[in-house]
Order: sequence, then structure tokens, then C-alpha cells
Amino acid sequence: MDEKSSEESSRTALFEEHRPHLRAVAYRMLGSISEAEDAVQDAWLRYDRSDTTEVANPGGWLTTVVSRVCLNLLRDRAQRREEPLETGTGPERIPDPLLRREGVVDPEQEVLLADSVGLALMVVMESLSPAERVAFVLHDLFAVPFEEIAPLIEKTAAATRQLASRARRKVQGQAPAPDPDLGRQRIAVDAFFAASRSGDLDALVAVLDPDVVLRSDGGTLRARHTLVLTGAATVAGQAAMWGTLAPFARPALVNGTAGAVVIGANGRALSIMAFTVVDDAIVAIDVIADPERLAAFDLSAFRD
Repeated sequence: MDEKSSEESSRTALFEEHRPHLRAVAYRMLGSISEAEDAVQDAWLRYDRSDTTEVANPGGWLTTVVSRVCLNLLRDRAQRREEPLETGTGPERIPDPLLRREGVVDPEQEVLLADSVGLALMVVMESLSPAERVAFVLHDLFAVPFEEIAPLIEKTAAATRQLASRARRKVQGQAPAPDPDLGRQRIAVDAFFAASRSGDLDALVAVLDPDVVLRSDGGTLRARHTLVLTGAATVAGQAAMWGTLAPFARPALVNGTAGAVVIGANGRALSIMAFTVVDDAIVAIDVIADPERLAAFDLSAFRD
């Protein structure tokens, strides 16, 4: 192997070493698996065209590059939402979930979920401004100093700190941390489906937090809309619908927490459901029911 080929091989190996981290950063910022992959690929192209021989911290340099790509995508997304034709897309958009069967280890997802970023947290981050989201993700989830984030979002370090603080308050207020005990989470989710199957409204209300929030991402990719219901009585009022889904619910881990993939008798995916359980009560239910979005997920592991 000549010197040039050896250098190219080393550069490629270095990038691949950092790829899992870059995917994790991009997924948290964008809430889209495909967009995160595209952002990482864009970062590779920029890296491949750049002279990085004087870069002392390649990992930090690459994180900055992929963060800048994500920031531009977030700004474009925010601008589109301001246009009249985009009125169906709101801050409660349900991000792409990460799915796996319970008891099955997926090394790639382990890296993506190293900081336990539940789907409810991802939903709340959809309501942050692009600069808030970048500051919060980089500082609070990846411990990047404010001094390094500030140039990226064209703010002072002090202003960046304020942005991250504001984002943190929003997140903590709207996305409580789930019970760390997965077994307790599963008990609550199983109780939800058992009460739904039997039509026991009292039992259904009992497993729901009084202020439970249900978000359901329906519609289509072209005209997405999100239904939001609040309160135990209101959510339990959908018992008839839950009852029809319950017999087809397959246990799943959704972003590392207890959830379900619902697959009908004909093998067609009906919904993906993520639950946030705190103190044995369900405080949030996030549902993807859009057929076009469901068709994009590989759910073969849940069909046997």
C-alpha cells in the first residue's frame, strides 16, 4: 500500500471510529433516523474534503461538523413550519422511535441510547428552537462546554448557557424521567392492555397518571397531524380503541422503555406505542399510527 492509500485508509478508519457517536448526536438533534444518517454522511463528505492534519481533537471537530449540519436542517424545518402549507406539522411531531424486542441486544442502539433518551423526551425536544436544541443536546447530553457550542450557534458563551438552561426547564417540566426499573414499567404497560381488553375503565384510570398526556401521530407524511389528549378520564375514554388493539400488542422496547408494537391479524402494522412510567403510573403515551411511517420500519422481529 502506498503512502497516499495508507493515509486515506487511516482517515476512513478514524471517521468510522467516531461514526456511532456522530449518529447518536444527530439522532438526538433531528429525531429522524434517516436524516441523522444523512447528516453523518454529509459530515463524512466535509471531512473527506478537509485538511485535518492540524486538528488536535478529531472527535470534537467531527462533532462540530455534524452539529452544524443538524443545525441547518433544524432551521430549514422551522422555516417550513411557518409556511401556510405546513400547518399540519407542529411541535408535537412524534420522532422516529428506536425499536427492539425485549431481551435482544442491539449494539448500535445501545450506543444511540447510552444516555437513555426516551421518546417522550424526544417529543419535547421537537418544541425547542434550533439553537436551544443544539445547546441542550451538546451540553446536557454530551457534556460539550458552552465555549465550544457558542461559535456554532453564533452566540456568546453566556447566551448559550441561558439557551441550554431554558431548554432544560422545558424538558424537565414536560418530560419526566421514566422509572429506571424496566420490570416496573412493563407491569404498568401490561396492566394498561389488560384493562383495555376487559373494558375495565376503573382499572384503566388507575394505571394512568391523573395528568397523563397521549400524543398520536396520525395522518400521512404529506399532511401530518398530531392528536393530543390530556387527563386520565379523557385517555381512558378511548378504551374501545385500546380494546381493539390490545389483543395484537407485542411487547417491545421503544427508545429503551417498555412499549408495544401492534400488528393486526393480517400482519399489517397498526401502531407503535411508547409509554413513560413514573412511580408505577403511566404519565405519557406516544403513538405512531401513520401507515406511511409504519411502513418504513422493519418490524419483522415482532411478527413471529
